[in-house]
Amino acid sequence: MSELDRTTLDETPTEEDLEVIRRQLGREPRGVVAIVHRCPCGCPTVIRTEPRLPDGTPFPTSFYATCPKLTGAISTLESEGLMKQMSRRLAEDESLRWEYAQAHDDYLRRREELAHVPEIAGISAGGMPNRVKCLHVLVAHSLGAGPGVNPLGDEAIAALPVWWEGGCCSGVSAVDDERCDSCPKHHPLPEPDEGDPADEQPGEESRGRQGGSAA
Repeated sequence: MSELDRTTLDETPTEEDLEVIRRQLGREPRGVVAIVHRCPCGCPTVIRTEPRLPDGTPFPTSFYATCPKLTGAISTLESEGLMKQMSRRLAEDESLRWEYAQAHDDYLRRREELAHVPEIAGISAGGMPNRVKCLHVLVAHSLGAGPGVNPLGDEAIAALPVWWEGGCCSGVSAVDDERCDSCPKHHPLPEPDEGDPADEQPGEESRGRQGGSAA
């Protein structure tokens, strides 16, 4: 597959999705509302998050990129100076400024659909509407909202390499810069060694079944 599928989603995350995201981020995911975009391999790439996390913290970043291969490719664009180029154009191009301001409004509107959080009212993310501070935010917004919503997010996506090549999320870990296999469907965790059933004492088998799904 040489072109990225820009289909937007609104899927309730499954337990498997949450496990994928946990591996991608290297921590427990917080406040996940929906999967809004997936990699061609099927793993989540962008999630939608609650504007107030479970611990009460206001969280303005409503669209959050999780795939380490995607975020690594975006970081490369940032290091190559794409944000500075965009900022210069934003200062010079009135039409682009208007479109970017519309993207800011769209971000706020979509976040407000989830909940009103007074502490972050009027504050979007990524530098919108006046600056370009984080391409990760702009790309996540574009992938979650669809083409034509965030002009600079769309431009950043067009500048990305074919980051999904090479297998299922087997890219650079967001935690330790080592290769990681995020997806339990394609890279399952090893099954626990249950031992010889003949060695079990009475009652152990039933207790194992009761506690097997507990984390």
